Order: sequence, then structure tokens, then C-alpha cells
Amino acid sequence: KTLVNNKQLEFVNAGWCMNDEASTDYNSIIDQMSLGLRFVNDTFGPQARPRVAWHIDPFGHSAEQAAIFAKMGFDGFFFARLDYDDWNKRLKENTAEMVWRGSPSLGAESDLFTGVLYYFYGYPPGFCYDVGCDDPPIQDDPDLFDYNVPDRVNAFVAAAMDQAQHYTTKNIMMTFGMDFNYQNAHENFKNIDKLIKYVNKDGRVHAFYSTPSRYIDAVHAANKTWTLKSDDFFPYADGPYHYWTGYFTSRPALKGYTRVCNNILQACKQLEAISNGYPNVSSISLQMSMGIDQHHDAVSGTSKQHVAYDYAKRLHIGQVECEELMGYVLSDLAAKDGSPPLDLQFCEYLNISFCPSSETDTFNVIIYNPLAVDYGKLFEIGRVFSFPVIGNSFDVYDGQGNPVEAQVVPIAQTQQVVTDANYLIYIQPKGDIPPIGFKTYFIRPTSNVRHTSARPTKVYQHRNGDKDFSIANAVLSLTFDGITGRLKSMTNIASDVTASVDQQFMWWNASDGNNVNSSQASGAYIFRPNGTAPFPINPGNIATVTIAIGDLLQEVRQVFSPWVTQTIRLYSNTPWPYVTFEYTIGPIPKSDGLGKEVISRFTTDLASNQTFYTDANGREMQTRIRNYRPTWTLNVTEPVAGNYYPVNSRIYIQEPSSSRQFTVLTDRTQGGSSLNDGQVELMVHRCLLYDDARGVGEPLCEPGDTGQGLVVRGTHVVILDSAANS
Repeated sequence: KTLVNNKQLEFVNAGWCMNDEASTDYNSIIDQMSLGLRFVNDTFGPQARPRVAWHIDPFGHSAEQAAIFAKMGFDGFFFARLDYDDWNKRLKENTAEMVWRGSPSLGAESDLFTGVLYYFYGYPPGFCYDVGCDDPPIQDDPDLFDYNVPDRVNAFVAAAMDQAQHYTTKNIMMTFGMDFNYQNAHENFKNIDKLIKYVNKDGRVHAFYSTPSRYIDAVHAANKTWTLKSDDFFPYADGPYHYWTGYFTSRPALKGYTRVCNNILQACKQLEAISNGYPNVSSISLQMSMGIDQHHDAVSGTSKQHVAYDYAKRLHIGQVECEELMGYVLSDLAAKDGSPPLDLQFCEYLNISFCPSSETDTFNVIIYNPLAVDYGKLFEIGRVFSFPVIGNSFDVYDGQGNPVEAQVVPIAQTQQVVTDANYLIYIQPKGDIPPIGFKTYFIRPTSNVRHTSARPTKVYQHRNGDKDFSIANAVLSLTFDGITGRLKSMTNIASDVTASVDQQFMWWNASDGNNVNSSQASGAYIFRPNGTAPFPINPGNIATVTIAIGDLLQEVRQVFSPWVTQTIRLYSNTPWPYVTFEYTIGPIPKSDGLGKEVISRFTTDLASNQTFYTDANGREMQTRIRNYRPTWTLNVTEPVAGNYYPVNSRIYIQEPSSSRQFTVLTDRTQGGSSLNDGQVELMVHRCLLYDDARGVGEPLCEPGDTGQGLVVRGTHVVILDSAANS
């Protein structure tokens, strides 16, 4: 505290971690920053509050991140990584420092002074004094043969003058450090002390120990006018063939689990706040593990495999503790006077259709509404809950004994892996669930098959070669090709909007680093396909199709291969024109010696004019134009990877002439693009056979729970409507 009070020690950023900016949701960014800032405040006092945001290692920078930092009250923001061409242009034009307006809706409220560090975030060349450095120490004894003060001073002044010519004030910030440095702090500071002494004695430049906030003050005092930046710094490339766009998808299961844990954490904090507290359980464990998981080598998917396991384990420990806490609170709230507490269990493995609590004769379900609005408004959009069950005949009631609409659907054989359940029961509650409130529903088996509230499902096989077939509800109609089994068109009945839509899975062959232009391989960070045309899952990408029809929902189940399946699901009782695509990918085969980067591609007839839109951390949309950058002329060397952007929650294309809009919502961050007009593609899984030489040190091909490869299940929600309604 003394060092802080004397301004000898300054905190920068002060989040629980230095979070990734591509794979993170704004909610989790705010949470981890709040956790870290609260720790600094509680430990060192309010005088330790950082004034400068410091993201020196994340691999590209989002506009929403800058807007969040601005609204948090930071005076400035410094980072190191930006596209190599962008950097070269800024050096020539002296625009390495700027004002970044991160939010078009907030306008000047989101303005933040932003600077790019000159020497990445390391020492000036020739001045590293730590373990493993080969640079000469400063020898200031003139009686020794290796006396080098004049040489070192001249070299430092030259480095300072070289940097200064690219910045517009008389002050520059020279970083001294790097990853894993200051293992020998004494050697560092002894040499830096000497360097400062003799440089200042020389007099050509003035050197001194400083902090980022002192630099901000000096730059501000210069009273300069800065250029305005209003887009973002994605994608990042450190060379013509080195686009860091693979990590937008890397470790998709961890990315999905992170999003699930964020949802649990928000509900957990709410219930913790309204309770009187319970011994030995709190939300802090999940807050801390979620804070760690936002790190730029965690949720980004760019850690070693054993480290990724550690992230997931810590998340699960926090999740279990939060579930225990939520169970206590809901049990107390739901229990009748004088009745024993309820033994509430959470279904943690619904993604694999497994829940021991529901795979019994009788069970009750408590649905909690963590939102500030009545859940009935959400039920109007067709919110449906599903649970694995044994048997196909059930009655479902609410707390007042009223029957609740439900449907029993056979589990697809491709999904019946670890469970004894052979059906899923889908429940669509009616009526409001109050804000920060809950309701209970009762599921009971019955032998009266003809008169159950849970209606049966008709399942039949489609024969490829038959005529086209369709499924529809009151607002949306889907037509499928009778030969390929793939989606063929969508019609929004309510808005009278129709589009041809062909959805299929394909895979990019990952570069192994052996081609004419570059030795760069695809890896955890870098996406580099070995060509510009993806490969189909099977010849013709033909799907074997099963159709399931019921009162509550309809399904088209597609099998493209043993490792690529999908269920397209349309709900009946909804006024909104959306359909869900639940895909299951993996284990990705690698016996052919080819790394694979699997995509889901939607091809429509929208004339999108090279333009598409992606969200920034779940908040505002960013305009993307194929083969184009707003602030410099793009040298197109990687026409696929160079057009990939992070998609945190949604991507869409529009047709200006008709105002049609095609939107895909994601349940986790994925890399996405529109490589041709009318197309939207999202990378859903990766298995690579080579490392990309950016620090992981091992190929990214996750073994999964069997060692044969990771299986990933996820969901895309697709909406076709007018741009105004979308």
C-alpha cells in the first residue's frame, strides 16, 4: 500500500485476467473486470484504481471492449497486436495513437484514447537484461576491456529516436519486459538504472521510470488532435499468410460450456442475493473460475490440452457449488409450510440427452425465471424445455393441476449414446413465470396412452429420390430437397418473405505448412485452409433423413456420415419465424492424414453485395465487407481466412433491393464469414495435425472422453424476415 500511495506502484487494467476480445461475451467481460477491480480496491484501497486499460497480448481487439473500458472510466487503452499492414500504414502516417469510438449508439461517450505499443510489449532491441537474454549488460568501468557505455547510450538514443518519429508528441513510452521476464529482477533494474543515468548524462533524450498513467497525462498536456477510429481491429494477421482467425472456433466445447456457466452464474448471483446465505456455498468459486476462463489463452481455445482440462474442471467445481446454492434457495422458496426441504437436482448433461433425475417414473420440474420480465412473454416465442425419459406415456400438470402441453419424441439412434432413456419429453408451459420467480411442473407416467397431455410423435423414414417434402407452422415453412435431404427453401408466411436456402456441412483442408507461398500451418490460433474450395462430408452431401411430426414440434433428422448429424427443429406455438439447427459433429476422422476445419454453410439467393454483419461481444453489430478493410488497402493473400470474423451471438446478411434479411444466432463464439454473396458460414469444429508455431506447442485435435476425438453438439437458430422485423 505504501508503494501505491507513493505512486511507485501502479495497477493497469486490474481485471481478474487480461481477457480475450474475440471469444468473450460482454456480460463475462464486465464480470471478470468487476471481480478484479473489487479485489484491488479491497486490498489496496481506492487510490489503487487503475486509470489505464492494458491489453497487450489479445489477438485482435473489439469495438465493444473499447466501449466497455470507456464506460468504466479508463483514461486510455494500450495494446500491441494489430494487422501487419494496418501497423505499417499507421507508422507511416504517425497514427499509432488515436481516439477510438467503440459504440456508434453511445457516440462520444464511448471515446477512448488508444495507443499501439511500438516494440510489441517487449524490450527495445538490444536491451533485454533477464534470464535467457543475450544482450550485453552495461559495463561502466572504463578500466575494463568491455566498457560499453557510449555504445549502449548511442544504441538507446537511436532506438528512442526511431520510435519518436512515428508518434506526435515529445513523449514516448518504451516498454521493458516480456513474457516470463523479471525472473532476475536485480539484473534488470541494475542495468536499467545505469542506462537511465548515462542516457540522461548524454542529454539527447530524457529517460526515466514511468507508468502508463503518467504517459497519458503527458500526452494529454500536449493538446493534440487525434484521428478517430470507429471500427475494430479484427481480424489480426502478423504476416500475409498468417491470419489469427482459427481461435474464433478452437475448443468449441469449452466455448459452449463457458456460455452455459455464464448463464448459471447470473442466476446464481440473483438467488444468492435474495437469500440469507448458506454455509460453505457461494457464487464466488464460479465467479473466479469464470474470470480465469475469460483469459486470452483460455476461452480463446489456445492453451495446451491439459490446461484446457483444468479450465473446464474449475468451471465445473464452481458450477456444482452454484447449483447447490440455487437448490437450497429454490427448495426453501418452493417448500410448503412444515414440509421437509426438497432434494433438487440439476440436469447437467442435457446436451447428451442424459439426466438421472428425469429417467425415473415420476419427477417434478422447477423452472426459474432470471429475467426482469414475465416469462410468459418468452413463452410466446415458443420456449420449450426437454428432458430424457424412459417410456412414452406421460401426463404433465402445473401447480394448479392444469394440464400442460407436451410431446414425447423418440431419441434419435445417433444421439442415444450414454443413456437408458429412449424418449425426450418436450414441455411448453403456459402462463407467466414472474420476474426473478419460478413455477413447478409435475410429470407423471400413465398407462392411458390415448388420453395423455404429452402427445405422441409420428416418425417415418424419407426415401432419397422421393419428391420434395416440407414442414411448417403458422409462421414459417421449410422445404427440403427430395434427393439430397437438405434444406431447399424457407418461407416466412407472416411476412411473405421467401428465400432459397441450402444448408450443408463441409470441411476445409487445414494447411500443413507445405505449399508454395508459405510454410504456415493451421493451428490453434491460425486458420489457413489449403485451398479456396471446401470438401463435402460425402459425395453430393446427401443426407439420410428421418421425419418426426407432432403437435408441439416437428423434426427433420439428417445423417450425413457417422460423424456429422443434425436435427432441424420447428416449434408449433410461436409467432416468430425461426428454426433451430442442432448439429452433432465428431469425432473428426484423421486417418487420412488431413486436418479438417468443419463448417456449416447456408447458401441463399439474397444479393448481399459483398456485405455481412457480425456482433461485437454480443452487443452492437459490425459491418463487414468481403476483401476490404475500412482504414487501409487490404492485400488479399488468404481469401478465406482473411474474411473470417468472430461471431459471438449472431451473423446476418441483407438484400438491399428487397429488404430481406437472413440471420443465424449461435450458442457460442464461432468463426464466421460470407465468402460469396448470399452465403453465411460458421466454423463449428476443428481437428488439426500440426502446430501453428505461435506458442501452444502441440496440434489442436481434442481427444474427447474416449480418446478417439471430441464430439461437439451445438445449435444455430435461423431467422428469415424483413430487415425491419429482424
